[in-house]
Amino acid sequence: MIRHLSAESALTLRILFRQPGFWIPTVLFPAMLYAFFGANSGGRQWAANAMASFAVYAVLGVGFFQFGVSVAQDRESPFASWQRTLPGHAAYQWISRILASLVFIAIAVVLVVLLALLMTDTRLEAAAWLRLAFVCMICSVTATFMGIALGSVSSARAAVPVANLVYLPLAYLGGLWVPPVAMPAAINAISQWTPTRAMGELSWAAINGTAWDAGYLSLLLGWTLAAAAVVIVAQKGIGTRGA
Repeated sequence: MIRHLSAESALTLRILFRQPGFWIPTVLFPAMLYAFFGANSGGRQWAANAMASFAVYAVLGVGFFQFGVSVAQDRESPFASWQRTLPGHAAYQWISRILASLVFIAIAVVLVVLLALLMTDTRLEAAAWLRLAFVCMICSVTATFMGIALGSVSSARAAVPVANLVYLPLAYLGGLWVPPVAMPAAINAISQWTPTRAMGELSWAAINGTAWDAGYLSLLLGWTLAAAAVVIVAQKGIGTRGA
């Protein structure tokens, strides 16, 4: 099992790293956007909250673009079709994608954090950094499964526009660009049910040292399970058509 999973993870990373024109913009974009907007959001706690928001935004971007689009491309790839015929449990492929996503997410989040340290007066205790890292890890599972689900139902050509169509509104609705307190009441009400709002609230609680809301944890779990269900159903459909 470990050997198979290691081989799957190494293959996934090798394929992705061989596409620098795809993964470099994906990990750079959140940091660039943070430098233009987030770093000027205010000092002290406002700066820390903005950093946490854009860290989550980086996680979401990698999940949707690095993996959502690549899964859509894989569905039309002869190599991926042949790979599915090999012995071994199909779950290894999805676990390897999550493990690979952690590598790119770590790069994207570290870039945001470095800019926050260089451009603002953000300073956190070691415990707060660890809590934020843990939240990003949790969010990466949800974001990656949502990206895989999107790639499982979209064609390679439609994956990028569909990802933008879902990813950008989710970032706004989750309060990652505009603080929830500044949102119109109707938008804020909708925001409460989005996975990005849960991600944001958990990240803000992490850096502020407050308890994580069980409701937001449950909401994130629900979105993760829903995305996983879409992936399972879509992959069964692919398997049926290939049989």
